Amino acid sequence: MIRLRPEQRETYPRLHAAVWPSVEQTLREANFRNYTIVLHDDLLFGYYEYVGDDYEADLRLIAADPQTQEWWKLTDPCQESLAEPGSGDWWAPMREVWHLADEAPENSAG
Repeated sequence: MIRLRPEQRETYPRLHAAVWPSVEQTLREANFRNYTIVLHDDLLFGYYEYVGDDYEADLRLIAADPQTQEWWKLTDPCQESLAEPGSGDWWAPMREVWHLADEAPENSAG
């Protein structure tokens, strides 16, 4: 999650209404799927499924992409990081506390 700067409440959703195809393609090439960003008050929550086998390498691939770097020049000023200082994260990771699986385990009790 990350905070949306109040003065950017109109800009950030407008930018994401037309994400550049090259940025989306880079995310796909880096094995990101079902990427969603949702907004609640001034908090942005991101969800994606990673289907690759080298997450750090794929993050580097995204960061090295010139079009993504230009995209970030537009979107980063809209955001205020909530990540732990010194963590190297821009978006603050969230901890999963519960997940409903697609199917119940074989020996589950109702």
